[in-house]
Amino acid sequence: MAALDFTLNGQPCRVDVEPRTLLLDLLRGPLALTGTHAGCDTAQCGCCTVLLDGAAVKSCSLLALQVQGRQVTTVEALAEGGRLHPVQEAFVACHGLQCGYCTPGMLMSALGLLQRSPQPSEAEIVEALEGNLCRCTGYVNIVTAVQQAARTMNAGERP
Repeated sequence: MAALDFTLNGQPCRVDVEPRTLLLDLLRGPLALTGTHAGCDTAQCGCCTVLLDGAAVKSCSLLALQVQGRQVTTVEALAEGGRLHPVQEAFVACHGLQCGYCTPGMLMSALGLLQRSPQPSEAEIVEALEGNLCRCTGYVNIVTAVQQAARTMNAGERP
């Protein structure tokens, strides 16, 4: 076992992990944060996307020990005080989800993009989401949702 210290959803986290433990398995297992979904386990589908120091990464392809001293943000951190984050609100309003399985990964990829590029072009949105697969929506509504979230966030309604 190895000690792992990192920031999880804005809070300090210390946990002992086996060196071979994947970040996804740590989140869903001992930390009980099941919003991050396990999909393909090959870093192809994007269901497991989280933010690592603000950048979208696939947690199924990272060893938990690789986040030592870093900041991890999961989908559970988006809503505050019962109020959805603008990205979540936009996905609902624009029908950017159907079955919802890919949604946590899509939300985190979208948020990572909007944090580094507050006014992304459609091409930038498509590029940022290309590592996330959805079998239900056809992506049009997802792109529209990210555009709506950008407008809302730029209007200063929520960070």
